[in-house]
Amino acid sequence: MKAEPAAQARLLDLQNLDTELQRLDHRARTLPEVTEAATLKERADELEAELVSVRTKASDIERRQRKAESDVEQVRNRADRDNKALESGQITNAKELQNLQSEIASLARRQGELEEIVLEVMEQSEELSSEVDRVAAAREEAVAEHTATVARRDTALADIHLERTRVSQDRERVAEEVPADLLALYDKLRAQYDGVAAAPLRYGRCGGCKLVLSTVEINEIKATAADEVVRCEDCRRILVRTEDSDAAGRAAE
Repeated sequence: MKAEPAAQARLLDLQNLDTELQRLDHRARTLPEVTEAATLKERADELEAELVSVRTKASDIERRQRKAESDVEQVRNRADRDNKALESGQITNAKELQNLQSEIASLARRQGELEEIVLEVMEQSEELSSEVDRVAAAREEAVAEHTATVARRDTALADIHLERTRVSQDRERVAEEVPADLLALYDKLRAQYDGVAAAPLRYGRCGGCKLVLSTVEINEIKATAADEVVRCEDCRRILVRTEDSDAAGRAAE
């Protein structure tokens, strides 16, 4: 393949721009804020699920507390009625009087048991209420941190996008100055060799694989016409001859 030396030299400019685009893409993928935002989102979701669970438990305890308090109230009312009946003096039958006294004593025991249940449930309710407050506060903090991190991430990505747009426009302009067949080879090699298709030849070294060319290889390149596109024998990338290439050739001699 043949191409004017100036067109070949533009490949280095094109390669620099493509390398910069790769760098920007890598930076966008590896922004610390991207990972941090994902971690905080996961944490906020976990806290949201925990908050729902704790609130459900607190609601269940509140229902138990209301039920226990209602049971105490019913027993207390029944005991009040029995005590009034006892104090009225209207019950004269010894058996009925004994039964009433026995029921009052039983109700007193039952009321004591229920009041203990109420106290226990109230303690559980207070603990769960505190837990709800703690988890809710932790979730709010995680959400706030996530929101702030997303804002930083989006700002950074917007800056990268702006820079990428500028570099892409420069690439399009430079690519227009490269012959179609040479550009096609360049793009093909970029896909094969980790995005690096063209490299300068400086001081006898390939800028792509960083290997030093042999004296024979350097002399062969020197003997090749300037418009001939040459490739590195080791990495097969396009070798673009530079002013330093001749210096390398003289050194080899």
